[in-house]
Amino acid sequence: MSRLVILDRDGVLNRDLPQGVLARTDLMILPGAPEAVARLNRAGYLVAVASNQSAVGKGLLGLGELEAINVDLEAALARAGGHLDALVVCTDAPEAPTRRRKPGPGMIEEILHRFEAAPAETPVIGDALRDLQAAAAVGCPRMLVRTGKGRATEMSGLPAEVLPVTVHDDLAAAVEALLAAGR
Repeated sequence: MSRLVILDRDGVLNRDLPQGVLARTDLMILPGAPEAVARLNRAGYLVAVASNQSAVGKGLLGLGELEAINVDLEAALARAGGHLDALVVCTDAPEAPTRRRKPGPGMIEEILHRFEAAPAETPVIGDALRDLQAAAAVGCPRMLVRTGKGRATEMSGLPAEVLPVTVHDDLAAAVEALLAAGR
């Protein structure tokens, strides 16, 4: 069994924009995020991303541009010595979701299966309620970061079905807590 952490992308690794990241020039990496991924890598964790990218389903973003944005993201992580072991996206439009689109658990289930990881030992770090709901649906520990939508998610009150949730200022703080706990 692999030690694995699953991250959301927008709001966790990069700035979450109201219209979404629609071009390479929109990609703004959050401070400390690449170093946090590198810390996980050095500690022996596999790191995967599960990201809703509905802009593709809405026709606002082409698959080629999404791939270019993700290449830039991975290059930013590499400059800090980090890397992703998997980057899974769901391009469903919100009005036509499949089980893969968070809050559905499909992407998380795919990643768990790919790496033969146990849900109870695989934390999911996100900034939105839908990240926590997808993780809860499969029994993964849930960590909320206050970046992106995280502060608003925390302030709106977390529903009982996603609890317990640990809350951290950003990805670096979440990784610090995860490593300190020896998980």
